[in-house]
Amino acid sequence: MIFYFSGTGNSAWAARQLARLTGDEVYDITNLKELPDMSNAKQIGFVFPVYAWGVPEIMADFVKNLSRKPVFTFGVWTCGGDAGHTMKQFSKLYPLSSSYSLRMPNNYIIGSDTDNEDEILQKIAAARTELARMAQEIQRQEGVYRVHEGTLPGVKSRLVNFGFNKFARTAKPFFATDSCNGCGQCAKCCPACVISLRDGKPVWAAQCLQCLRCINECPQQAIQYGKSTAGRRRYTIRVYLPQNEQ
Repeated sequence: MIFYFSGTGNSAWAARQLARLTGDEVYDITNLKELPDMSNAKQIGFVFPVYAWGVPEIMADFVKNLSRKPVFTFGVWTCGGDAGHTMKQFSKLYPLSSSYSLRMPNNYIIGSDTDNEDEILQKIAAARTELARMAQEIQRQEGVYRVHEGTLPGVKSRLVNFGFNKFARTAKPFFATDSCNGCGQCAKCCPACVISLRDGKPVWAAQCLQCLRCINECPQQAIQYGKSTAGRRRYTIRVYLPQNEQ
């Protein structure tokens, strides 16, 4: 079985692709009311995005309460570039037999604009090939460590990730422009449940996961994060997938 968390769809797509290729079952941890029966699981996998070279809090909290089974385990981290020591962080919470990083299109538009159309399509195509390779290794239960850690991985995963979780996860800069029609999709889709509607407009709690699902999936492109996202493109992987993969 494969457990995943996803913001704008990269990790959800990767998890579903692996499940299809390996004949496994896939679960979105944000939709789980209770854990599935794991007694007959032949393998356990985790798929999630790297946030500032670290494990998203929502996934870390999930695995802390997950019972450990004597089976093959694997983790796949989707990222825009390098993953730092994310695997080492995660393995302290839930030991892994095999670990991978998977390069996917950029969705963190607070930091920079999205990739252009050609880059997005190229990355998705390359990810398909890599996922097929992963699936074969997982089915053979090979112990693999194919993670692009990048430069200064320890510094990034300790100091930068600490700063991100302490300071950069503030939701205060989020706001809705006059283009907002009050549809409420942002509140419905927020995995952290920190968005509510007030007088027909979204308001955010003090802190969020910074998954950016709300800003990237707004049908009106009405959500901004301070001045940093003005004029930048939005990204969700569904736009680039065939209907049967959405």
